[in-house]
Amino acid sequence: MIDRRNLQAFHPFARLNRLLEGLAPAPSPGPEAAPIALSIGEPRQNPPGFVAETLAEAAADWGRYPPPRGTPAYLQAAADWLQRRYALPADSVGVGAMLDPERCLLPLPGSREGLFFAALATVPAKLDGAPPVVLIPNPCYHVYAGATAAAGAEPVFVPATPENGFLPDYAGVAPEILERTALCYFCSPANPQGAAADLDRLKDLIRLARQYDFVIAFDECYAEIYTGDPPPGAIQAALELGGTLDNLLLFHSLSKRSNAPGLRCGFVAGPPPLIDSLDAALRVGGAGVPLPVIAAGTRLWQDDDHVERTRALYQANFAVAERLLGNRFAFRKPEGGFFLWLDVGDGEEAARRLWSEGGIRVLPGAYMCAENANGSGNPGERYIRAALVYDAKLTEAALARMAEIL
Repeated sequence: MIDRRNLQAFHPFARLNRLLEGLAPAPSPGPEAAPIALSIGEPRQNPPGFVAETLAEAAADWGRYPPPRGTPAYLQAAADWLQRRYALPADSVGVGAMLDPERCLLPLPGSREGLFFAALATVPAKLDGAPPVVLIPNPCYHVYAGATAAAGAEPVFVPATPENGFLPDYAGVAPEILERTALCYFCSPANPQGAAADLDRLKDLIRLARQYDFVIAFDECYAEIYTGDPPPGAIQAALELGGTLDNLLLFHSLSKRSNAPGLRCGFVAGPPPLIDSLDAALRVGGAGVPLPVIAAGTRLWQDDDHVERTRALYQANFAVAERLLGNRFAFRKPEGGFFLWLDVGDGEEAARRLWSEGGIRVLPGAYMCAENANGSGNPGERYIRAALVYDAKLTEAALARMAEIL
């Protein structure tokens, strides 16, 4: 169990601050800015100009409380985007369909908040008299573990290592654990490794969830940041399995897609009972999405051109990374996302050196992982995560400095 009174104990960025405390960052050796923060997945490009224009046009609505269910225009824009992105047939979207905008969608202030409240909405106090289980990939986005702690559930960390393609094999979990499972987190493309599940893997996981009657929280916030073919989504797998969203919650955000992490705008899709449960939890303890933000988000979901430009920038950054690091540190070009997951032998020591010798801030991989249940240590201790969120010029300067130091 995780101590929910001390969530900062495992928060990766709090741990990174403690690791680097007292170490001065090295000054920049060239004209590039220093220090360079590659530790956090915060896009550094600007969102489209129409975001500011739309916020200004809707400024009168800052004086109103956010409507919990958003607006019909926002819900329709999100549904239309899902239809475009995943090539859904026309009859799967609309009133009474698999994806009914008013009943199956809920606006969120980013996917992080929804992923956290999903545990509070779906995890019971007991499951057949025993503590409920939440399945979590290892390594993982720290919100999964924090949500599990807040819900009072037992976390079961499932390896997502090179041996299994950097994706957790939940089908390999013992049946007695699956019987107690209430919620499962699955991220594709994965943070931090960038692996993307194929359609068969998604369908297998959905079948498993329906067999043991647990909910899957599909974290798909990197769905439009990819380096090759568009990775499939859980909604496509659900369509092929009969066309219902039963047992599924699908989380999407504008933070990465539209370079708008400060906007705090996203949505969740799922069957009406789960959407209603999550809505109830958010009404009690969550923050809604303000109407001016809803208006800007509506326009962003309707526009795909800016996403193509963003994707091209990340593809250029990975081309630079492949040129500079391609034969070192177990480098692999990820299928999605904008992170490097590099084997440097000792992630904490590498993070200290990169900061003190190069003014580069990265995240030790161990801070995204739990200790292996078999006592074999922390699967992320050899790794660092670096976010390639700057332009190609600054990215090249940072990676060249990293390669020299390491």
